Amino acid sequence: MTSTPFLSRRRLALAAAAALLLCAHAQANTGPSAWPAKPIKVIVNFPPGGAADQIARAISQPLQEALKQPVVIENRAGANGNVGGEAVARAPADGYTLLMSSGGMVSVNPHLYTRMSFDPAKDLVPVAAAARVLVFLVTKPSLPPENVQAFIAYARANPGKLSYGSPGNGSSPHLAGEMFKSQAGLFALHVPYRGAAPALQDLLAGQVDYAFDPGIALQQVRAGKLRLLAVGSPRRSPLFPDVPTLDEAGLRGFDADTVFGFYAPAGTPPEVVAQLNAQINRALALPAVKERIASLGGEAVPGSPADFQQRAAADSQRFGALIRERKIAAD
Repeated sequence: MTSTPFLSRRRLALAAAAALLLCAHAQANTGPSAWPAKPIKVIVNFPPGGAADQIARAISQPLQEALKQPVVIENRAGANGNVGGEAVARAPADGYTLLMSSGGMVSVNPHLYTRMSFDPAKDLVPVAAAARVLVFLVTKPSLPPENVQAFIAYARANPGKLSYGSPGNGSSPHLAGEMFKSQAGLFALHVPYRGAAPALQDLLAGQVDYAFDPGIALQQVRAGKLRLLAVGSPRRSPLFPDVPTLDEAGLRGFDADTVFGFYAPAGTPPEVVAQLNAQINRALALPAVKERIASLGGEAVPGSPADFQQRAAADSQRFGALIRERKIAAD
């Protein structure tokens, strides 16, 4: 009779220990070591059809094959990328919500908006760069100039008569346009759109005269529907080796390239960020992905999160100075 309470207490202790072990095992299987255990959502902070959207979709297929989980693309456009950026910044930091964005949201928007509902530098962590995207100076073919020097002379002779479209105030094509006006000493009307695809549609329709295009208009250039005059990059595009850069055309140091890449909410486990970075870099090495990015006139740029962060910091200084000089403001 005296051993019964002792045995009961022993059984209770063993049961409690077993429960603790089961709990620890469950936590281990739902922590970073078990990631990913469910679909991953990639929020693209620009409309469908633009460079960010196309790059995200090119990488999503090999990424989901490597991670053995669906990778779902969701477009949340608005406020030059801030709408999608905020959605990711406020998401759980568990590796299941990522952002695909141009570098402008981190390096440009803090200079552009007097108030932002989140701080990209603090509320997001860089995961991996994806592509360096060039901008191409394209015009409607009905304009008389057939080369960049003639175009600059024509614009100078017709101040305020030409208009150019961009994906929105503060977007990299808009900044390229302002850089062009500043260095070329000309004036043209800026027409902002909600994304690169709508801007391209109006350029094709003749509603605007020219644009600095992030690569999505190149198919229309090949079809003869648009005229390509120059590249706003430090070096020529391999796709159009005979087309000069604006630097070669006399606008010394002209560089409007931007780097697109992936971000995660701040606090995402470092081991998850490292795994994502490795898998994205592997995807960028695939010929199909490299070719898709090249079709936009860009190039794959694999690297570490630190590399991506350093590029964003350098762009912030460069574009911040331009925004102050040109007194560019958000919508």
